[in-house]
Amino acid sequence: MNLGRFAARFALTGLLCLATVAPAQARFWQCVPFAREMSGINIHGDALTWWKQAAGVYERGNTPHVGAVMSFAPVGKMHLGHVAMVSQVVNSREVLLTHANWSKPGGVEHDVKAIDVSPDNDWSEVKVWYAPIDDLGATTYPVNGFIYPVSVPDATDAEKALPYAALPRQPVDHTAEHLVALTN
Repeated sequence: MNLGRFAARFALTGLLCLATVAPAQARFWQCVPFAREMSGINIHGDALTWWKQAAGVYERGNTPHVGAVMSFAPVGKMHLGHVAMVSQVVNSREVLLTHANWSKPGGVEHDVKAIDVSPDNDWSEVKVWYAPIDDLGATTYPVNGFIYPVSVPDATDAEKALPYAALPRQPVDHTAEHLVALTN
């Protein structure tokens, strides 16, 4: 065997060994399947269609609640919109989001800051933490509103009249084990 073939085989063997070090179940997440899995909101299609699809099926509004999905309208390079689950309400102008495919293509981010910068304090415009610059940045993103993870058609008429916070909920598994399983 000549030295060139040996070197090529050695390099190939090294690459194959390195490939086995990567997690076998690593996933490339898009925002839509991740938000659907995390929130339990059963909507399919591009993020830009979620707001309209939720009408008459899920409650919608402009008040953030834990477990709700923030629906971003398309803008600039984000031409398909974006969806992200609210993981914590910090105050009336700040929430933490858990979402995928934002700072790193295919990556998942937990508890990232989103600030309401709308002039009417109605969550129609936000700034979102962007890890590569370790800041919120200058970009303002338009938001349609929040989709709440409670299905309306199965609710009784009395339940439909209740505010979101009082509606019965189907349990969604937000345990640490479930979240780790989703992101591995």
